[in-house]
Amino acid sequence: MKHQTLDQLQTIAKVEPSATYPTMSRTQRIERWAKLLEQNPRRCLGALSGTEYLSPEARAVARGAGSPITVAYEDPVLRAMGLKDDTYGEAKRFFELSDWQLHNIVCHCHVGATMQARWAAARVRRTITGNRLLAWLRARFVH
Repeated sequence: MKHQTLDQLQTIAKVEPSATYPTMSRTQRIERWAKLLEQNPRRCLGALSGTEYLSPEARAVARGAGSPITVAYEDPVLRAMGLKDDTYGEAKRFFELSDWQLHNIVCHCHVGATMQARWAAARVRRTITGNRLLAWLRARFVH
């Protein structure tokens, strides 16, 4: 058997993915991320350091091995849906989160250097339901 790249195969045959996934809404993607974290609730995850102090450019490429974002990126379904890597910027784009929401999930200032996956799952879920009073206060007083 001769090994060929996908590009090489496409020149001689029509290559289609073996599995297709339906399009997911923002809420469905976030819910899937929370469920992935809950599959191993005691898993020790790394937090990202000082995301609120990074420039937008540095924040976009920030990552931490074994972070809650890494758990999402390990999932073949989310990757098939378009999650390109496990950086802060990609998670923000893919899950349609604000900096404040993603900071609340992954930054070390809330938990120190590490966190359990179940804690991260609760934070991820909270982006769906939200805390309307805190959101209102933040909109009024934080510029």
